[in-house]
Amino acid sequence: MTVKTNRTLRQRSQMIQLLVLLSGLALSPAAGVHAQATGAARSTLDPLPRDLEIQLALSALPPHLRAGATVYLLNPAKGFEVARQGTNGFSALVARTGDDTFFGAWPLTKYPEDILYPIGFDQAGAGAQLRVFLDAAELQAKGTPPAELKRMIQQRHQSGYYKAPERAGISYMLAPVLRTYFQPESSDSVLTISFPHVMYFAPGVSARDIGAGPLAGVYPFVILEGHHGYMIQALGVTERAVIRKEYEGMLASLCRLKAAWCLPDATKGGTKP
Repeated sequence: MTVKTNRTLRQRSQMIQLLVLLSGLALSPAAGVHAQATGAARSTLDPLPRDLEIQLALSALPPHLRAGATVYLLNPAKGFEVARQGTNGFSALVARTGDDTFFGAWPLTKYPEDILYPIGFDQAGAGAQLRVFLDAAELQAKGTPPAELKRMIQQRHQSGYYKAPERAGISYMLAPVLRTYFQPESSDSVLTISFPHVMYFAPGVSARDIGAGPLAGVYPFVILEGHHGYMIQALGVTERAVIRKEYEGMLASLCRLKAAWCLPDATKGGTKP
């Protein structure tokens, strides 16, 4: 009786193992397709070294604001996370998918791997513009396809989900290096440049309204016209040179990480896309 019972148990065990194996074989192709589809949508960003990312983020702000600022670091698997809670109302981060990605009709077919967008916000900007950066990073980390993310963010702008800043305010982009879209309203052309500048919130203001100078010139100009538009003023040549000198070590570290982040010779305006 015992022998018969043991034989029956072994047969059942073998049958269960066979069913599990067959189930695994049957399911694995579908699971593989799902994993490939998810992986294709997910970000393939390599995170920056922590200390380097903090330094680059804070370089967007003027020196007197850095110690008290909130710093966000990008976790490619989750989105932006607070690395240090600040006390002065200013925030800083290094975006790898900037808000300018979502302007213009050009298609976003893949997430860029070399965008480098250090930016700082005051409290008004943290309640408005910063939200776009945080949402985009979170949705990208969750595997939202690039085209779908662009459609979602554009729809949120159009519906009023993203509101204009509640008051006049300022966003700093004083970092010695910037790689992003050169004319995002019309093209996905990318440029690496040293262009420290200050951005003032300008909801509903057009380039014509202020008699804007040329893009990236010495006179004020407007980008991203609409409720999240900015009026930009570049720093002077002398001030830019001082910033580049201050961050020579950081710039060298970034250049070693990725060739696209190497600044061109000081006599040139930017790297080729």
